[in-house]
Amino acid sequence: MMPATATTLSVTGTVAPDAEGTMLVLSERLGGHDTFLTGLLAAGDGPPTPVRILTFDDVTILRLAADSNTPDIRDGRWSAVLHLPHGQRPREIPPDLADAARRSRRDLTALDTAELRYALTFLGEATTTAIRQARIDVILTALPLTRVSP
Repeated sequence: MMPATATTLSVTGTVAPDAEGTMLVLSERLGGHDTFLTGLLAAGDGPPTPVRILTFDDVTILRLAADSNTPDIRDGRWSAVLHLPHGQRPREIPPDLADAARRSRRDLTALDTAELRYALTFLGEATTTAIRQARIDVILTALPLTRVSP
């Protein structure tokens, strides 16, 4: 069950088929929200459809859940309301990641803003403690060692 809606946006777009099914391409890039979120897309009178939100440098794509219905499409265009239950995610490094970085002597400051946002989103979507720990390990492995004073 998804948490209560934090943000609701009116969205429009076009449809683009690909090897994995239908992509709903938003007319405007979804700004101010993190990539790889999940949400609910409400179009017409039907029930909201679960979607995965992929925001890249210049485009946002919605992927429908495998058993979902495509919204009403007219002339290749669609419009709906996108409910973001997560809202904007924090940019602060969580204590478990900071502690693990300190213990392994890895430098979290090596991440630029976009890389940090991606790493925190990747970590935040872990569904179990084991997955979260594995994701912390992956993040830390990619970082340089901290400099040790002579």
